Amino acid sequence: MADWQQALRDGLDRLGTPEASERLCAYVELLVRWNRAFNLTAVRDPEDMVPRHILDSAVIAPYVRAGSLLDVGSGAGLPGIVLALLRPELSVTLLDSNGKKTRFCRQAATELGLDNVEVVQSRVEDYRPPEGFATVVSRAFAALADFVEGAGHLLAPGGRLLAMKGAYPHEELSALPSHARAVAVHPLVVPGLDAERHLVELELAREK
Repeated sequence: MADWQQALRDGLDRLGTPEASERLCAYVELLVRWNRAFNLTAVRDPEDMVPRHILDSAVIAPYVRAGSLLDVGSGAGLPGIVLALLRPELSVTLLDSNGKKTRFCRQAATELGLDNVEVVQSRVEDYRPPEGFATVVSRAFAALADFVEGAGHLLAPGGRLLAMKGAYPHEELSALPSHARAVAVHPLVVPGLDAERHLVELELAREK
């Protein structure tokens, strides 16, 4: 077993989600292979991908609500594919405007047998699904105010926006629009990653 595979298994054990380790290893191998040709992510080494991409995504799984999940600016499927593997009961939509990244996500969903994943190529402001989502997540996508402005229309009544951040985003929180409220800011500990991580949980007031 490669060192990165063991690190992934150990990290998932620490997070209490060991059951998806084989399929997540397959996802990393697929990402490494496609990355050589399509430059999907700047992180190219699987030893770095495990903490910085896979475990960094997996750590938010307990905060995702049941039902439907939208991953805005999904890129190579982070965190959406990881969450779809860890939480197979979720209905996950991966949204990105980049064609090569959405092609990779479709291929990954097929190869990993992810029947609970749909991939959509669109700009977030142009995307108008028939129903909103219980959870809308972004990972290093935009400032909080921009996230609310760009993706707020995609949230179902009573749903939550989840923004994955590094250091505690004091300035971004103070710049939130009046109809958005931070319900919680969760400090996260990512196995193998010596860096600050926070998850901002937002709710929106219903429009009059």
